Amino acid sequence: MTSESTHTEPEVVIDATADVTEIHPEGQPPEVEDILDIVDDLIVHLHEAKMMPLSSNALVDREVFLSKLETLRKNLPDDLRAARWMVREREAFIARTNEKAREIVGAARTEADAMVSESNIVAEAVEEANILVRRAEGDARRLRLESEDDVDRKLQKMEHLLVELSAQVQGARAEFHQARPKPPEVPI
Repeated sequence: MTSESTHTEPEVVIDATADVTEIHPEGQPPEVEDILDIVDDLIVHLHEAKMMPLSSNALVDREVFLSKLETLRKNLPDDLRAARWMVREREAFIARTNEKAREIVGAARTEADAMVSESNIVAEAVEEANILVRRAEGDARRLRLESEDDVDRKLQKMEHLLVELSAQVQGARAEFHQARPKPPEVPI
């Protein structure tokens, strides 16, 4: 069994009543502060871990480390959850738009077929159907591009947030991997 078959996406729930204007004294939203606290705890846990003899490896309490990582995962900023939601909404919106365009095209074709009684009427119906189809395709294309632009802006914000978070994690890892001070020599 692969990890792909056992992994399920968590359900995204967006709290529309949440006060997004609340800022802590440090100037960061509460989620970011909580995440930073958890990252700080993990760094302290790694710094305080016992070193393996004759190795640069350290022993860490797996349960503590895993519980803090799970808490970190739960406390990811709402922007990450919102971006996932936006992507799903974008896909659903595009599907609805395409369906509406198909309905408009189908209606235009049905209307054109109904007008096939005389040659002048047929020519006018074909021209009008083509106009409706082009208009529907243009509307669908415009709506799709607008939704893609909106989602792209949200994803760009998420990318920026992830880059900042990645830089913080890399900094923490760099501190972790720095050379440890030489232990004091024991007199013989």
